[in-house]
Amino acid sequence: MKAALFTGKNQVQFTDLPDPKAGPGQVVVDVKASGICHTDYEVLKDNYGTGAFPVVPGHEYAGTIVDVGAGVSDFSIRDRVAVDPNFECGTCRACKRGWAHLCESLGAYGVTVHGGFAELSLIDATNVHPIGDMSFLQAALAEPMGCVLNGLDAVHGPWMEEALIFGAGPMGLLMGLALKSEGVANVTFCDISDERLELASTFGFDAIASASDALGTWHHRADLVVEATGAPSVASNLTNYITNGGRGLFFGVCPADAKIEIAPFEVFRRQLTLAGSHSLNHNIPRSLKVIAGLGSQADHVVSHQLPLTDVSKIFASAPPHGSLKVQWTND
Repeated sequence: MKAALFTGKNQVQFTDLPDPKAGPGQVVVDVKASGICHTDYEVLKDNYGTGAFPVVPGHEYAGTIVDVGAGVSDFSIRDRVAVDPNFECGTCRACKRGWAHLCESLGAYGVTVHGGFAELSLIDATNVHPIGDMSFLQAALAEPMGCVLNGLDAVHGPWMEEALIFGAGPMGLLMGLALKSEGVANVTFCDISDERLELASTFGFDAIASASDALGTWHHRADLVVEATGAPSVASNLTNYITNGGRGLFFGVCPADAKIEIAPFEVFRRQLTLAGSHSLNHNIPRSLKVIAGLGSQADHVVSHQLPLTDVSKIFASAPPHGSLKVQWTND
């Protein structure tokens, strides 16, 4: 099979690998769509995961089952599925509390073992979920939407009316769409890119430039403020925009060594809730339902669909200019 392979730190090859065969409890998926994520670049830089090189990246993917191992009764050949990439130890404190995404030895397809940037992917049958007639483009958004929903579970409340999201990239837009689907009336985006702000407007969101006077009108105003840029300078100012009793979510991936200052008295006096969010917590079925409810709006989060041969080139350089979610597709 053809695959994009991380052979070592900052080393990418487009290569041939042996076709996988399903063992007991496993299935082989013919990958039809797989999304590029910021995490993939961090894996390549050996900043995330266990440095398990060589590894096929890709943890946002969907496809068709082409081989079923012994003992698998819930799936058959030709079933259309989305992949939940995470697998946990099941015995650590976090796992026992139902927080699989916080497992002390968390593994993931595309991070610690081969993932979705290959023609075929060997997966435990418990990590795939049926998608019915949903397009593979949309089904490959199930993992990032799962991350969004996990974040919202940490901060959402029935009183939420206004949300301010810093960062109108694909994850920020999925966050905005999820908030709208949950009934949040006013979702506003702030970004440094006029191009991305214009795109956010096409989804029906309000949009303001980060250097504009309009941002000042959000001082101590938003019920929820989401940092979806991964920029420490943005994260450090999050509390400036949270209303009294409101919540802030650190959702973007800041550098591991970044530090910010937060005034504890302000958090105390204004009773602010600040939360972080990591990955998804086995919520792919819920994610698929949300995506199905979005209809064609979900399609517009994907700006580029490319052949697998181009994936290695993108990892060796950068995503296409002005791109949102980039997928390789074999559909």
